[in-house]
Amino acid sequence: MVLAVVLVLIAVGAVVFQLWSPWWLTPLASNWKLMDDTLWITLVITGVVFVAINFFIAYAVVKFRAREGHRAAYEPHNAKLEWWLTGVTTAGVVAMLAPGLWAYADLIHAPDDAMVFEVVGRQWQWRYRMPGADGHLGLTDARFVTNENPYGINPDDPRGKDDVLVDGAELHLPEGKPIRAVQRSLDVLHNFYVPQIRVKLDMVPGHISTFWFTPTKSGKYEVMCAEFCGVSHYNMRSHLVIEPEAQYRTWLAAQPTYATILAKAAAPAAQGPELIAQGQQLAQARGCVACHSVDGKPGVGPTWKGLFGKDEKLVDGSSVKVDDAYLKKAMTEPNAQVVAGFAPIMPPSGLSDAEMAAVIAFIKEQK
Repeated sequence: MVLAVVLVLIAVGAVVFQLWSPWWLTPLASNWKLMDDTLWITLVITGVVFVAINFFIAYAVVKFRAREGHRAAYEPHNAKLEWWLTGVTTAGVVAMLAPGLWAYADLIHAPDDAMVFEVVGRQWQWRYRMPGADGHLGLTDARFVTNENPYGINPDDPRGKDDVLVDGAELHLPEGKPIRAVQRSLDVLHNFYVPQIRVKLDMVPGHISTFWFTPTKSGKYEVMCAEFCGVSHYNMRSHLVIEPEAQYRTWLAAQPTYATILAKAAAPAAQGPELIAQGQQLAQARGCVACHSVDGKPGVGPTWKGLFGKDEKLVDGSSVKVDDAYLKKAMTEPNAQVVAGFAPIMPPSGLSDAEMAAVIAFIKEQK
């Protein structure tokens, strides 16, 4: 009898907790209410089954409990019951799957007038690319990926010269327009996910996946990776800013193109305060400061305050002087010389030689 009461309380408690739970979906900020409806259908069906099974077991525990003078009747087969169970189960599975298939079919077929942006995932950072004035994204290939060309843009494709490259912590998109996301991964599985947008697809290395959505509410929303991609998976974040068309156009005009980045790489390197400022900007945009503090506070990695010129003890017991050569190697081969007291979790930075020089200049400034 106690077991029956416990089962009923579990079922009722689960329903009450679900209805009053503070952990629920974030407010919807796109056109994908169909996703919420699909989740609700699945939740209701599985919830009804969960409650029904618990109530039935509680009933069976009481009804068929051991009693003096009562014996169970042997009935190895009941065709009518089996047909009912098969039919109800089939109907429930179809009811859960059909809305999902409907939603997926719509998810991957973007409207013809949808604007396009590309998201590129790489441990553990996001990069974004948008068409330039010609309205087309340039061709890409993994064989073109270098520290100087992290997007892998084909340098011989003229359509790629005006591509807008967003190598930073924020992607801006206009409100109220259908948008098609083109996804690529350069290393492992990733998943570009904004909870308020609802839609997402895995990014599989060597494949291109697409989905679309229409932002319906201006705001700043967190972008996260929804597929475990390594030890710093939790730190693979950026922000999606939804704003009116005019503000979006202003932001877009301020972003560099592939052609301007090529020209900048060929120009003389920055010096002095300009180089330090570039290093600070890169450290923030690439998430370096999320692990390395500049004020001496402990973090995932060694603090940069007073780091340059210091003798660091390594996990193998040896010591190394922190100079330009050491810092460059730490960025390109971070697990070759791991500092004692820290885990070997830093990924290769993917910075070009000029970018590494800027970050090193910024580190030197943290005296």
